[in-house]
Amino acid sequence: MPLPSRPLRKLGFLTIGLFDEDDPRRGHESTLEIIELGERLGFDSAWLRHRHLQYGISSPVAVLAAASQRTQRIELGTAVTPLGWENPLRLAEDLSTVDLLSGGRLNPGVSVGPPMHFDQVKQALYPDTADAEDFGYDRVSRLLDHVRGKPATDFSGVEGFEVFSDRVQPHSPGLGSRMWYGGGSLRSARWAGEHGMNLLTSSVVKAEESEDFAETQLSHVRAFRAHHPDGDAARVSQGLVVIPTDNATPQQRARYEEYVAKRTPRTTTPQGPARMMFAPDLVGTSEEIAERLYAHAAFREIDEVAFALPFTFDHEDYVQILTDIATGLGPALGWRART
Repeated sequence: MPLPSRPLRKLGFLTIGLFDEDDPRRGHESTLEIIELGERLGFDSAWLRHRHLQYGISSPVAVLAAASQRTQRIELGTAVTPLGWENPLRLAEDLSTVDLLSGGRLNPGVSVGPPMHFDQVKQALYPDTADAEDFGYDRVSRLLDHVRGKPATDFSGVEGFEVFSDRVQPHSPGLGSRMWYGGGSLRSARWAGEHGMNLLTSSVVKAEESEDFAETQLSHVRAFRAHHPDGDAARVSQGLVVIPTDNATPQQRARYEEYVAKRTPRTTTPQGPARMMFAPDLVGTSEEIAERLYAHAAFREIDEVAFALPFTFDHEDYVQILTDIATGLGPALGWRART
């Protein structure tokens, strides 16, 4: 097996938190149990996807608030919250509150762009201001300002029996340095770097200078660090889909391989008008997956990951996959479990 350029420093996982419409509590409880398991296995971080008007977690900040009271150490993140659905000031209040409740473990990841299916949802979401809403980077800047404690109003002081602040309260001092941007383009990578954020790079990137996924992702990582005040020390987390099979049953292996086979055709060429490229899912033993990761140009330049769990598997499958990642794949990448 090739030697890694440096040991993997932080090992995390990402889940969508699927649930049944007829029993949504069970799905949310499953997600909390998976996060608790991740902490017991020594993972450094657990991340939640964000889904609106679907059967996945629509309020990850609320779920992470619950998780913060059921865990002690593991970092808790969103990957990512699409800001087109959010008011930056209100979101900053929620994020700061949960960060304080967690003891400073929150890692909010965000992205920009109009909400998915905006024409169909805008009357419910922005009935009076849809045409005036700005879904670009300015929305992230507003959130960063609020989280970092910049004034939100020119009014503060005492009015009657009430005391007012000119900045978002509560204020969590360390949260501003733990804000992540989920980017899949050179422009986003540069912007995140220039604004002192951390970078989440996933299994989806935009084909710009190359149609080779790893080389494209590598260009994003380097552009981000070139524009970040911390340079090569700027934090980047990679989120590929990995499915180790070390302790999987024959039935699980067959299901995993079928899942990957169905998704592989989309990885061969850029997809759609935006020319999005998808990384192949990695399925196999921990040793096999480690070898493929060491051959990945972008992986060789990062030391943090948030491996994505497949969307549609059962709770028992996630237990097996996470256990194999923590006990097999992580150590094969030079990672040591936190205790």
